[in-house]
Amino acid sequence: MLTVNAYAAPSATEPLGPTTIERRDVGPKDVLIEIRYAGVCHSDIHTVRGDWGQITYPQVVGHEIAGIVTEVGSEVTRHAVGDRVGVGCMVNSCRECENCLAGMENYCLAGNTQTYASVDRDGTITQGGYSTHVVVVEDFVLKIPDAIPLDKAAPLLCAGITTYSPLAHWNAGPGKKVAVVGLGGLGHLAVKIAHAMGAEVTVLSRTLSKKDDGLRFGADDYRATSDPDTFADLANTFDLIVNTVSAGIDLDAYLSLLRLDGTLVNVGAPAEPLPLSVFTLFGNRRSFAGSGIGSIAETQKMLDFCAEHSIAPETELIAAEAINEAYERVLKSDVRYRFVIDIATLA
Repeated sequence: MLTVNAYAAPSATEPLGPTTIERRDVGPKDVLIEIRYAGVCHSDIHTVRGDWGQITYPQVVGHEIAGIVTEVGSEVTRHAVGDRVGVGCMVNSCRECENCLAGMENYCLAGNTQTYASVDRDGTITQGGYSTHVVVVEDFVLKIPDAIPLDKAAPLLCAGITTYSPLAHWNAGPGKKVAVVGLGGLGHLAVKIAHAMGAEVTVLSRTLSKKDDGLRFGADDYRATSDPDTFADLANTFDLIVNTVSAGIDLDAYLSLLRLDGTLVNVGAPAEPLPLSVFTLFGNRRSFAGSGIGSIAETQKMLDFCAEHSIAPETELIAAEAINEAYERVLKSDVRYRFVIDIATLA
């Protein structure tokens, strides 16, 4: 076992603090990664604060991990010492169910093994990327292209794939009108990716405070949802709406913006259920869907796509000791647009 430095939540109500955790010995198919950077996702906050259910404490979170391979198991073929690699939201799956066999392990019918707060194959609770090292089976380790700096790569492993996957699945591209709800950590990447795919992109945000940023990221239009005229002006407009916010929204109002056979996809995960009138779906044969991260193969495609199109998140690098302040700023939407922890400050 390897003892490593980490930052953990001792309970749902206490600040995160420094600690040590144990990583398993490197098995035949395992990769040991020296973590250089870890992104801060809103999901980290929801998890440690118990918003999505009870977890086991102490808990180390972080599922946007970028680093360097320092050891590989005897049977590893995909990665070598010195490789630039990443780990996203999952570290294993059953490998046997229909979805896994179809290459969609993110939808594993047995439930994939999450990077943190999940029961690992040895019965222990997985601990995430706010730590100096992690051991992951090689099949769930991604290759980070040289064109993407490691600190910029980290948020792509969750925020990037979470937005890329629905945009790719619902065929965002030339001739398609795409709306992105919210311009935060997820939303700003959704705009950049949808623009690179060739879609016409509109940002739907509560206010116009980030309009200049949205247009700079590639949006063709930016509208305030606090203005009732927005919903009247844009009725029956979009082929695809990607909702990135984790707060409640008026689903019926947003669904009314879809044109024939349009789809509203939720990637934000509010803690409370969202009400919906089924009659709204009847008009224009609209669909309401959800999308959860992406498969390993799709995540690698996303990384390669971002490298090819020079897409990177807007980030603010912080020391580990600033994580509690960063959490409060995330909750106040006071970050443009993703915090990344410099794990060297944990060494």
